[in-house]
Amino acid sequence: MNIATQNQPFFPTTLREKFHYIKGMGFDGFEIDGRLLVDHLDEVKAAIKATGLPVITACGGYDGWIGDFIEERRLNGLQQIARILEALSEVGGKGIIVPAAWGMFTFRLPPMTSPRSLEGDRKAVSASLRWLDEVAARTGTTVYLEPLNRYQDHMINTLADARRYIDENALKHVEIIGDFYHMNIEEDDIAQALHTHRDRLGHVHIADNHRYQPGSGSLDFSALFDQLRADHYQGYVVYECRVRADNPAQAYQDSLTFLREC
Repeated sequence: MNIATQNQPFFPTTLREKFHYIKGMGFDGFEIDGRLLVDHLDEVKAAIKATGLPVITACGGYDGWIGDFIEERRLNGLQQIARILEALSEVGGKGIIVPAAWGMFTFRLPPMTSPRSLEGDRKAVSASLRWLDEVAARTGTTVYLEPLNRYQDHMINTLADARRYIDENALKHVEIIGDFYHMNIEEDDIAQALHTHRDRLGHVHIADNHRYQPGSGSLDFSALFDQLRADHYQGYVVYECRVRADNPAQAYQDSLTFLREC
């Protein structure tokens, strides 16, 4: 299984040292912040060349969601995502992780009444994805559409929700990213959801049930990894978690060792 990581607070701050550190821990790749990639593209290229550690994907680094309530902000976000995809194409990256929105609105907290209709949500997200599908085609990259849990987004919560957008809009360069933490909240059966949507699953984020490092909670990573292997999953699984430990660096290393044995 190819395992990569996002940044952590205890990683070195300079890019070359960061890349060396990540590779030294035993990770197979780095999922970079999109703004960091765009603003420091030459440094990222140099770090890749010096270490051989690939930048596989980007996550975040743009302002404005693809399902943003404010149209100007949505359009601005799309332009920024396009620039990130262009930068990814220069470093051999696979694509960018994109949710419909994060923290913008939830039906689970007051006021519980959305300022836009559900049909309006679908039109906005669909328009964004169709536009990004063309950008991804041009840059040779992929948009990974991420379902979030109901407390962080009201539009796309399950892998089936994400698949509906891909199928209904006939998107060629958009795939699903499954996040174990969000899936633990939203899916009836995580392994079954991974299996059902295996033909659209292009990327995976991992954290344990409480959002901390894998192996520190209650998720059965062995069973979930077995499911991915049985379905011949060829993508990366990427750490997107907090670390709860007195020695976070050692805990992170122990977690990776745990996953390598799953």
